[in-house]
Amino acid sequence: MSLHESPTGSEVVRSWSCVLFDLDGTLTDSAPGITRSLERMFEAIGRPVHSEDELMAYVGPPLVTTLRAREDFTAAEADHALAVYRGFAEESDLVDNAVFPGILGLLQSLQADGVPTATATSKPTGRARRILDHFGLTEYLTFVGGASDDETRAEKAEVIAYTLAELEKLGVDTSRPVMVGDRFYDVEGASANDVPTIMVEWGYGSPAEAKGAMAVVHSVDQLRSLLLGQALAA
Repeated sequence: MSLHESPTGSEVVRSWSCVLFDLDGTLTDSAPGITRSLERMFEAIGRPVHSEDELMAYVGPPLVTTLRAREDFTAAEADHALAVYRGFAEESDLVDNAVFPGILGLLQSLQADGVPTATATSKPTGRARRILDHFGLTEYLTFVGGASDDETRAEKAEVIAYTLAELEKLGVDTSRPVMVGDRFYDVEGASANDVPTIMVEWGYGSPAEAKGAMAVVHSVDQLRSLLLGQALAA
C-alpha cells in the first residue's frame, strides 16, 4: 500500500498518540558496521565468512535468533558468537554508522508537535542509547526501548510490548500507536501488539517484506506528513 492508498481507496491520514521507531535501517544506516562486525566475528570464531548479501540477512532481527536459525550453532555457541560480535560492534556502532538524511528534523518536528516517540529496536537498550546519544537523537525521544542485554527480551513483539508499557508508565497515551520500520520483523512484531506499521523504503527490507504494513513511504517528507496527519499533494 502506498502513502495515499487505503483499503477503501481514500488517503491514509491518521492522528497518532505515539510513534515507535526501529533503529537499524530506519533511523540510522548501520548496515556497514553490522556486516563488518559480523565478518570479524565469523573470522574470530573460526567459521566461514559469508558474502555481503548473506550478511545483510542478519541486519534487523535479534542476532542470537538469526545465528540459531541460519547456522548450525548450539545455544551456547550462539551466545558465545553474540558476545564476540558485541565486542567488535562497540566501535562500529559509532564509526560505521550514520543518521539517515532528514531523520533529525523529523524527530524535532514530532517533538514540536507534541507527539511522544520511542525506539523499539532489537538492539540491547544500552547500545541503542549509546548510538542515539552519539548522534544527538536521544533528546528528541520520549523513551529508548530495546532488547535486554541477556536476550530474555529480544523478539520485536516483546520489545514493542515492553516499550508501550514503559511509555504508559510515563503517562503517554498509547491508545493509537504506530510502528515505523524497514523489515517484516517490524510488521510482525507490531501486528502481534495490534499496532499498525509504516514501512520505509530507504532501509534494508525488500518490497515483499511490506506485506501487512499500513503504508509504505519512500521519503522522510512523506513519513513526516503521515505521522503528523497531514495529507500530501498527489
